Amino acid sequence: MQPSDLPTPVNRISCPECGNDETFYEIAENAIITTVYSQNDDGSFTPEEENSEILGDIKLICGQCGKDLSMFHQRFSEMLF
Repeated sequence: MQPSDLPTPVNRISCPECGNDETFYEIAENAIITTVYSQNDDGSFTPEEENSEILGDIKLICGQCGKDLSMFHQRFSEMLF
């Protein structure tokens, strides 16, 4: 069996503008990101904990053509593992 013989998953998101089905960006508007750091003996810092709070919209954007694909964001969120 060749890789081209395998069935294509029906739940893949693809951009209706350019056909991209591999690269996407998630953009959160009005986000507060808080990072707690510890200072090391040498004066450098190490991040210990990060919290984020999103106050605005979250958009899904095509990584090739930049089209707003927010209509697929729910599906995208369900498929994060």
